[in-house]
Formats: sequence, structure tokens, C-alpha cells
Amino acid sequence: MGGCPLGYYASGSYCVPSKSGNVRGALEKAGNSCPLGFYSSGNYCLSSPSNNREAIQKQGNSCPLSWYSSGSYCVKSR
Repeated sequence: MGGCPLGYYASGSYCVPSKSGNVRGALEKAGNSCPLGFYSSGNYCLSSPSNNREAIQKQGNSCPLSWYSSGSYCVKSR
């Protein structure tokens, strides 16, 4: 796995949004779609301005505790 996008840090196999950074940072697109509340921009998924969810790419078949599966992504529960 390469480095994480700006505003994210590596946590095991995941890129997790930095608390002090902009959680609306870019998420590398997995496949052709983006998670709920995100829109496609080139090879990334960007959070829409009204979206306060965080999302990360899913690693394997499960998501971290307090996150739920959305296609190829894990989205943080509110």
C-alpha cells in the first residue's frame, strides 16, 4: 500500500482521517464508485460539503469497529 492522501494517516492497513486535519480530504477511489455522501473526482472520492461522514477503503471483508460497509469502502457511523 502506498502513502495515504493528504489529511490522512496510516493505521494498520487503513488510511484514517487526521483529527486535526480536514476530514473532507480525498479518498482514493476503489473501482468505479464512491461511498455514500462522496463524489468522484478523477481517481479520488471527495466528500460533498454537506457530508460530515468519514470514509476509508475497505481492507478485506470487514470494517473497523464503529464503521459500516458501503461497497468497497468503510464509512464511520455517526
